[in-house]
Formats: sequence, C-alpha cells, structure tokens
Amino acid sequence: MEDIATEKTTLCPSARPEWQDSIVFGVVGGTVTEPRVAYLKQPQAVTDELIAKASPVTPTEIFRTAAPCATKGCQHFDGKDCRLAMRVVENLPTVVEDLPPCCIRRDCQWWEQEGKAACMRCPQVITDNYNPSELLLKVATPTVS
Repeated sequence: MEDIATEKTTLCPSARPEWQDSIVFGVVGGTVTEPRVAYLKQPQAVTDELIAKASPVTPTEIFRTAAPCATKGCQHFDGKDCRLAMRVVENLPTVVEDLPPCCIRRDCQWWEQEGKAACMRCPQVITDNYNPSELLLKVATPTVS
C-alpha cells in the first residue's frame, strides 16, 4: 500500500473576508476602546448575504474571519512561522483567564505555532480597528526579515 502524504491546511485567524474559503468564526463586541471577539459555536461561510449584514460598516469591523494560511504569500510569514502571531504573543497582554471557546482552534496557525499564549490574547485582535492603541498598531505592522 502506498503512503499518500497530505498537507494539513492551517487557518489564519486574521484573514480578510474576501480571501478564498474564508469563514467567520467570531463577532466583535465590547467597547470602542476595548473591543473583544465573541466566538461562534460553529464557523459560518463568508457569503454575499453575510457581508451585506455588516453594512454600513466594513465586515472586518464586526466579524473575525479565518482562511487558509497564505504562507509565502503573506507579509507576516517568514518562511516557517507567522510573525504576526509571534508579535501578538510577545507584545499584547492576556485578556482572558481561560481558553476562549474557539471553533477553529484545531486548525489555527496561531494555536499550532504559539499555543495557549496566542489564544489568551486573540479576543482583542480586530482586523479593522479604527481606534487602535499604539501598541496594537506596532503589533499589526509587518516586520522586515
């Protein structure tokens, strides 16, 4: 019997909704100064109908989306790891005491790479945050390798 190698697809938890095969896994709540992601029990496929529900704001102001990790096609990827996940863990404070009930964890690049430390910071990560702190801006800015 021949072994067939299958490559596991990891999900980027900071994907844009327009990326191929993107899903919504959380909804942004909290306050303007302290937004927090509430995680869905089941991910939802990104559809035109779902995107329309975000109007008049951008979908990434209210939805956290995930999509297959772009690896070499991403400005945060260094050839082996996601530098965004690294910066999140190295710079942001934890915002939860227990692991959030995340529906993408088993396939999440951040979880696979950084483990619990990433999950304890993830609820504060908002893709389109129009009131970010200087620290969040620093963390989100790609680094040059």
